[in-house]
Amino acid sequence: MKSAYELAMERLSRTAPATKLTASQKAELAELDSIYAAKLAQEDLSTRESIQAAQAAGDTETVDLLRQRYAVEKAKIEAEREAKKDRVRGG
Repeated sequence: MKSAYELAMERLSRTAPATKLTASQKAELAELDSIYAAKLAQEDLSTRESIQAAQAAGDTETVDLLRQRYAVEKAKIEAEREAKKDRVRGG
């Protein structure tokens, strides 16, 4: 007897079959992951420094704004990465 997961995966593969990626596509996806991981790390580092400076100054309002800005920037970077990865996959 199949599990609910196995049944769901079978249904999914019938409606949207998995595509095989070429070696160059896999390499390009890995490169995109590397580039965007660096962008996220850079954004994280600069935001942390700004937050620490604002905390040292006792400016909690700026700290909150910086955290909100970071969340928005992180979402933008991740969305951009996924859009580029979808193009590589042919989607």
